[in-house]
Amino acid sequence: MGISHRFFSLLTLLLLVLFVCVKTSAEKTELNSRLAEENKLQGLKNSSMADGLEDDESINEHAVENPEEFASLVDKSIRNSTERRNLGYFSCGTGNPIDDCWRCDRRWYLRRKHLANCAIGFGRNAVGGRDGKYYVVSDPGDDDPVNPKPGTLRHAVIQDRPLWIVFKHDMVITLKQELIMNSFKTIDGRGANVHIANGACITIQFVTNIIIHGVQIHDCKPTGNAMVRSSPSHYGWRTIADGDGISIFGSSHIWIDHNSLSNCADGLIDAIMGSTAITISNNYFTHHNEVMLLGHSDSYVKDKQMQVTIAYNHFGEGLIQRMPRCRHGYFHVVNNDYTHWEMYAIGGSAYPTINSQGNRYLAPANPFAKEVTKRVLASNNEWKHWNWRSQGDLFLDGAYFTPSGAGAAVSYARASSLGAKSSSLVGMLTSNAGALSCRHGFMC
Repeated sequence: MGISHRFFSLLTLLLLVLFVCVKTSAEKTELNSRLAEENKLQGLKNSSMADGLEDDESINEHAVENPEEFASLVDKSIRNSTERRNLGYFSCGTGNPIDDCWRCDRRWYLRRKHLANCAIGFGRNAVGGRDGKYYVVSDPGDDDPVNPKPGTLRHAVIQDRPLWIVFKHDMVITLKQELIMNSFKTIDGRGANVHIANGACITIQFVTNIIIHGVQIHDCKPTGNAMVRSSPSHYGWRTIADGDGISIFGSSHIWIDHNSLSNCADGLIDAIMGSTAITISNNYFTHHNEVMLLGHSDSYVKDKQMQVTIAYNHFGEGLIQRMPRCRHGYFHVVNNDYTHWEMYAIGGSAYPTINSQGNRYLAPANPFAKEVTKRVLASNNEWKHWNWRSQGDLFLDGAYFTPSGAGAAVSYARASSLGAKSSSLVGMLTSNAGALSCRHGFMC
């Protein structure tokens, strides 16, 4: 018995020593792997920095030699770091400040209005219908644009009081005439698959404090030459509408977030006639020619007050130009993913200030369409004074940005609305652009 007891004691001790050795070896292997990964990442960073120092004449300071590998390593490093820290409730964070503000909450549907506290950029003060009651849209119909039926989207948006508008179930809303919105409204499509399609679309005219979130807007058509109600006490004659997805006209404090837009008769989003304090974020744009117009005309000088933030959007397949096309005002284009264009990405006229920071620009195969920028109907002597700059942008497949202007600090201060993140993170920041699929009881 004594021998047997000593034998088992020795065996237990040997097993314990073996376990400690294996664990130590595994930890050392993981540490070496992490160090190698970080050294490789740092080497790529140093390489790109050295290349920039050696080439002072380079127009685009962040066009690295192997940007895809660099971006992949950065994303992998951050994901691994997040997993190791085991952040629990906040582990759904992506670095996108809008999404990280509300999407981690599994009970988002009980706290929908918290979304209004998550805006960024020039439209950050848009409260929409935060201070009003909920309105549930149960009827997708639009039989009478002058006397809309209760329960329809048109009946909701024309009311004089603040409303947070939600949807009872999935629906496709085909509007007979423009949906003319009244002030202090939120259209919140979360929890339902909502399409505004195959008819007229949304008009935001001479109003304030509008949020449009989580809907799919597509195949919008010209309508008009008809009576349309714009409030409980007013309706009037509307001339022909162009067929924009969202038309913003003489309005302020507007936030367009997490929508999917495509294939409309005119623009997907147009903002004109002195509109300002606008944020366009987390949207997914596809299959369209003239995507976004910001500014009415070269002669309409009231658009000099315009300030627009374009952040965390994905400009995707089938796009041709105007992402955006700017006039007069101040435009902050930050951390967007440009994966498709056929003519150009960002254009303008009439002395706009364009501040491009932390975007990812992937040029098309066409060797004559590699330039991100386009000055419209302007001579070199004219546009060389316009303040257009690129900071921290990532240029792939030969994409390049032509800067101009003296770089006046005051001008760029008016075109700055939030801190840009590294362009290597754009894939992660924009990975959920467009209307989200949200279910009760789950993180959205």
